[in-house]
Amino acid sequence: MNLSFFDQFTSPCLLGIPLILLSILFPALMLPSPNTRWITNRTSTLQLWFIHLITKQLMLPLNKPGHKWALILSSLMMFIITINLLGLLPYTFTPTTQLSMNMALAFPLWLATVLTGLRNQPTASLGHLLPEGTPTPLIPALILIETTSLLIRPLALGVRLTANLTAGHLLIQLISTATAVLLPIMPAISLLTTTILLLLTILEVAVAMIQAYVFVLLLSLYLQENI
Repeated sequence: MNLSFFDQFTSPCLLGIPLILLSILFPALMLPSPNTRWITNRTSTLQLWFIHLITKQLMLPLNKPGHKWALILSSLMMFIITINLLGLLPYTFTPTTQLSMNMALAFPLWLATVLTGLRNQPTASLGHLLPEGTPTPLIPALILIETTSLLIRPLALGVRLTANLTAGHLLIQLISTATAVLLPIMPAISLLTTTILLLLTILEVAVAMIQAYVFVLLLSLYLQENI
């Protein structure tokens, strides 16, 4: 076997041109476009219901000024969910397994929340770096610790999403490889691994949706701290 287990995370190329941009844009083409008709089809109705549910859940921890971010956060969650779910199909590429892409999503949005807080309430935003009632000798150390925890937030967002999806894809590939190898040798064991593979696939579908929700929910909580 010339291919390694990690080759599935390599961006596909055609004539030397990376196709990661196409894999990022393709999920948007699968969503039905809105129209002006009074009566829509079931797909559009289901899409609107799902987007409404997502928006409602994301706006719960935010006060009224944060509702201006509803379109950005809902679109981001739909984008990540669609990419994650399509990446579970055979012979597909999952862009969200790339740390560079996840950091490109996490860092600008995190920076926007920080800059929003510094613009609207600079005193309260800087006050998060030093808890009230801190003993004087501990002030420099706590400021350093809180600043580090603030700066590491986008890295934690990107690494969490990348690690969970990468681990799930590797587990699916390992178990499917074991199933194919054991089928001619031990059919009974192969049947057991097939059952485990089906259960793991269902789990990965849930993980793909939960990780997208956690990614956007943490961004909304960071926003709430700064508005």
